[in-house]
Amino acid sequence: MDRIMAMRTFVRIVDTNSFTRAASSLGIPRASATTLLQSLEELLGIQLLVRTTRRLNLTAEGAAYYERCVQILADIDDIEASLQHTDDRPRGRLRVELPAAVANAIVLPALDDFHARYEHISLAFGVSNRQVDLVGDAIDCCILLGTLPDARLSGLSVRRLGALEHVTCASPLYLARQGMPLRLEELSGHVAVNCMCAQTGRPEDFGFQVDGDTVNVPLGGFVQVSDEHAYLECGLRGLGLIQPPRTLAQPYLDSGRLREVLPRYRPAAVPVSVAYLRHRLVPPRVRAFVNWLAELFENARHVSHELPLEIPHELSGMRSILRGLEADEPA
Repeated sequence: MDRIMAMRTFVRIVDTNSFTRAASSLGIPRASATTLLQSLEELLGIQLLVRTTRRLNLTAEGAAYYERCVQILADIDDIEASLQHTDDRPRGRLRVELPAAVANAIVLPALDDFHARYEHISLAFGVSNRQVDLVGDAIDCCILLGTLPDARLSGLSVRRLGALEHVTCASPLYLARQGMPLRLEELSGHVAVNCMCAQTGRPEDFGFQVDGDTVNVPLGGFVQVSDEHAYLECGLRGLGLIQPPRTLAQPYLDSGRLREVLPRYRPAAVPVSVAYLRHRLVPPRVRAFVNWLAELFENARHVSHELPLEIPHELSGMRSILRGLEADEPA
């Protein structure tokens, strides 16, 4: 038995809560994952997992062994990396998942700068609003939009990057047909393009900042979307009011294809964070990318760095389904 591979398999089974997902992420047959775990338990003389038809549970001994395995495997990976690359330059393949609002307006236009600094790192981006499992999907880090979950378990480290400013707007065609609202009370005569919340599957209310508080206004409409670009396109077509990130809307505001509505009552900025697996020693390629992101957002247009008093949006876009998040931690 390859003891190190058995330990990796055990850790991956725990992290994914599945023999099948663990085997897939490691590139081995499911039967091999089962055999490796059984051999490891026989070698140790203890039961590590209690298996039922619906879930896997760690025994007390298994929980203690899991924590030590995570530390040992992280140390092995870092030692091997330091011996293989003595020039200390970050290198390797980095898999990142991020929402389109951040990818297209902020990250992708600046990639030439990242490559100039870290030419030995290759990037693989997934651009979507899907929920991700960093372990099961073998993703190094992901960008999160919105307030973070309250649960604080031991899966991830999270670094706050800033907050995306949003803007209420509509096309001239829509405003010519429906009129320009000047007060929140006048919104009762208007319709919206409804953006679906990724967690609830229900349309999100429009949110406005009034004297430091958030006022949520539900608006009806005949079209609902879950993609940022479809949301923006519906607004451009005059199908209703929209509240997109200003990073996406600004070119159309500048060209006149969209007009800002109710500028006195702006939406709350939505926090942006980057999350990555928590290790005692963060891989250099992950640390380099996270630090570059922090610098990028520090200088990005339409990104606020003041912590909003209240955020009306729930966690939107990328959300890890690992079992928890740590508070902001410098990378």
